[in-house]
Amino acid sequence: MRTTFTWLFTFIGAALCLIHFWFHDHDAIYMLFYALSIPAWFASVFTNIYEVSMLQILVIYALTIATWALVGYVIDRFAAGYRRKRNY
Repeated sequence: MRTTFTWLFTFIGAALCLIHFWFHDHDAIYMLFYALSIPAWFASVFTNIYEVSMLQILVIYALTIATWALVGYVIDRFAAGYRRKRNY
């Protein structure tokens, strides 16, 4: 089984987190991160969004990368199943 999308989406998640870490003071980057990070959507339920510690943001970053990797893995699994079905 190829893991092309898993690695690609993991890279996208990591790039999203790095860009947010470096340029979080720009509104466009801030909005982009919170639009594309599913764990960030739910962060306000578990934390005070006005006082976020570095540990909390690192957890959000790790969950964001894991979420993007999981999406890539699911795509790879569906693609492998499709290729297997097509070869029969």
